[in-house]
Amino acid sequence: MASTIRLPNLIAVNRSVPINSIAQLITYAKANPRRLNFGAPTGGTVLLTGMLFNMMAGVDIVHVPYSNQMQAVTDLIAGRVQISFDAMPTTIEYARAGKLRALAVTTATRSPALPDVPSVGEFVPGYDASSWHGVCAPRNTPAEIIDRLNKEINAALVDPTLKEQLAGLGGTVAPGTPTEFGRFVAQETEKWAKVVKFAGLKPD
Repeated sequence: MASTIRLPNLIAVNRSVPINSIAQLITYAKANPRRLNFGAPTGGTVLLTGMLFNMMAGVDIVHVPYSNQMQAVTDLIAGRVQISFDAMPTTIEYARAGKLRALAVTTATRSPALPDVPSVGEFVPGYDASSWHGVCAPRNTPAEIIDRLNKEINAALVDPTLKEQLAGLGGTVAPGTPTEFGRFVAQETEKWAKVVKFAGLKPD
């Protein structure tokens, strides 16, 4: 119905993995198909972000299923899995503390939260993946209510305190109109449907 809050994912590796950039990751993965793995629950944005990378980079990094993402992060730090495509708020502090090596943020451009970390789009043109949150209303909600809610939500999203808190986690706000949000949702649905088909994912 209205604006979105968007949070990029972070591609990171265990410190023992001899890969220091997305370029090296792609080169190694192409030369050694199915030798690298990443942990993620079966379903959700982390798995899809990894599969989008496989699809667009032309590599085959193996998905290791987990019941929850924190178990995957724990095993990544311990070296039991090698790579993460996790949401930035989950892994950014581990990267800042040097417990993980950050390779790239998954958005088309760099994140102010990690300005020295490149974006995947610098190596894989067109790659862009992030978690996002929006507000929706029932289909038959009167237009005047939609417009009022949209106006109030947009006003809240530009609050400096909120923007600062989100920026620390790599998040951004994208105020907009209901029409723009509807177009965005349609584009995301089409994009991720292709990834689901590529990965051969099926509903449980």
